[in-house]
Amino acid sequence: MADIYHPGNRELQDDFGTRPLADRVKELIIQPQIGDEEREFIHSLNMLFISSVDPDGQPTVSYKGGEVGFVRVLDPNTIAFPLYDGNGMFLSAGNIKASPNVGLLFIDFENPHRLRLHGRASVSADDELMDSYHEAQMIVRVAVDNIFINCPRYIHPTTSEEQSIYVPTQGKETPEPEWKSWDVISDVLPTKKPQ
Repeated sequence: MADIYHPGNRELQDDFGTRPLADRVKELIIQPQIGDEEREFIHSLNMLFISSVDPDGQPTVSYKGGEVGFVRVLDPNTIAFPLYDGNGMFLSAGNIKASPNVGLLFIDFENPHRLRLHGRASVSADDELMDSYHEAQMIVRVAVDNIFINCPRYIHPTTSEEQSIYVPTQGKETPEPEWKSWDVISDVLPTKKPQ
């Protein structure tokens, strides 16, 4: 596994006297593959945050949500999840096409727990998983570089009894968000989704 620390990390670790701690944390928790505990945690969630960068290195972070288990661990080195209809900007998907490096953050707000995953992503509307996700526009696959459980002490506990009404669900019509009916938007909406 490649060193996850670069000179900027090391400079700050030295300034704050945490280099030995950072090295121990790396030794104890950072793994090159998804284990059973991490797989179960990922499958238990209905959301994630993904960071990506554009060709100039400008970052963006996006929230992705779905039904519980929408992120699938395909094997110890690969995860996949759908991209659903959004605002048409395709910031994350476009960035992935330009640079495959991504960071994912999985958080359980009800029982404070979090997991970080770094890897190389690809996005495709022709992925073999397309048919297994109702209303998916594309599938993101991420090849894992490293994964680790992250300290949950600053996670504010929150509870959620239900999911968004906009999550595509088999056998249920997905409503359009209100903003898509606004006059300033309605004339530029695509007439049909790409097949």
